[in-house]
Amino acid sequence: MKFAGFLHLNVRCSKSDIPAIEKFYGDVLGLKKGYRPAFMFDGIWLYDGDDPIVHVSARFPEGSIAKNDKHTGSIDHIAFKAAGAADFRKRLKQFGVAFEEQNIENAGYQVFLHDPVGTKLEFNFLNEAVPDAVPLGTTAATNIA
Repeated sequence: MKFAGFLHLNVRCSKSDIPAIEKFYGDVLGLKKGYRPAFMFDGIWLYDGDDPIVHVSARFPEGSIAKNDKHTGSIDHIAFKAAGAADFRKRLKQFGVAFEEQNIENAGYQVFLHDPVGTKLEFNFLNEAVPDAVPLGTTAATNIA
């Protein structure tokens, strides 16, 4: 087998979490709700153009997800290669999304944040300078410990 690339990530949640997740990924990443097969559970698919890259599955009972900064799953975070760091940083501030940032030599400028159900997301901006961001050599608090 040869690894051929990334298709999607799947976020599990409660049915009542779906509107907040749709709004978050729409506001922060510009994803749009689109076609989703008729599965036997509620959910949505969020698209980047023609690609449904975030699947949302309402398969947890109400109140079963701890929405705090404690890591409770086997996946620590999901990382994306991205471009347009300065605009992305402004967008996060515009929507009041809490985030941490770091700037590591040979790794670049990185942003860390959590979606409404606690999924940690990492955005990597290689070879981009962000004038009002943290200086080179800064490590995000989320990565210390």
